[in-house]
Amino acid sequence: MFTGIVEATGEVRAVEDTADGRRLRIGSPFEELSHGQSISVSGACLTVEAFEPGEWFSVFLAEETIDRTFFDEIAEGDELNLERAMPADGRFDGHIVQGHVDATATVEEIERVGEDWRFTFSLPADVERYVVEKGSITVDGISLTVADRCEDSFAVAIIPTTYDVTTLSEKSPGDAAHLEVDVIAKYVERMV
Repeated sequence: MFTGIVEATGEVRAVEDTADGRRLRIGSPFEELSHGQSISVSGACLTVEAFEPGEWFSVFLAEETIDRTFFDEIAEGDELNLERAMPADGRFDGHIVQGHVDATATVEEIERVGEDWRFTFSLPADVERYVVEKGSITVDGISLTVADRCEDSFAVAIIPTTYDVTTLSEKSPGDAAHLEVDVIAKYVERMV
């Protein structure tokens, strides 16, 4: 489980495509990693296969991951948001984030509002029922609050700290973004 509080960004250092699938090597400042550890990479929960402490780690992308993410278009030099799994005795600062990408959206508009920004994203039809104004949503692994909800889009307000420490500062209209809706909404729907 994650909280959606991005710890660092990492640069894609290598993309390896083989007959078996795709592997990424990602630069990372994390000194404490272990084989088999879960790590959120721009909102997708992936497993650390190999690593050099404080330098890099590598992950394998399953076909399901490639189908649901923009990782099929990832290239060397791209930046990704990173968050290690929350320890059981850790602080819970964001919201419940599983690292399960529900859909890929598109940045529709970026507007500067004083010191902060307003990002508008497309809202895919298959997840729109889970997104409510003032509800939680995860965008590229970032825990955010829905500021405005329209029929086929939603907007979030981005404070300077979030803009500076995540990959949002590199996004432009037309760019892809991973979405994870609030899992509590999915459970409520299933129970009702």
